[in-house]
Amino acid sequence: MSLPDNVTPLKIADAERAVRHVFVHDLLLDAHIGVYRHEQGSTQPIRINVDLTVSETAHGDDLRNVVCYASVVDSIKAIVAEGHLNLVETLAERIAASCLSDPRVLVARVRVEKLAVIPEASSVGVEIERKRHHS
Repeated sequence: MSLPDNVTPLKIADAERAVRHVFVHDLLLDAHIGVYRHEQGSTQPIRINVDLTVSETAHGDDLRNVVCYASVVDSIKAIVAEGHLNLVETLAERIAASCLSDPRVLVARVRVEKLAVIPEASSVGVEIERKRHHS
């Protein structure tokens, strides 16, 4: 399958740039999210995908030396549990900021999808990419 001309293939892990790809795909959660009256006061299913570009370092087979995907999931769950958000964009931004709080994370790509909003669509949502700002 070839990509359309306006789509750049996703390449995150790269030996030449000494970066690895840490990811969480298809995390299914129930969230209090949405601006419409019928979305207030109850949860709805969402799917979250996170792709991180992480500085490659010697890990020595020690969890403390890597960006742990379980910690990323725990952070996402904590953000979702904070309470109602109006926009999937806000949730995506908060997840990206949380990921970028680890200095080893250089780029965070976050996709948040609502799964039960438009009956004719399997999902709707947003994808963002945020980069670490060097000072």
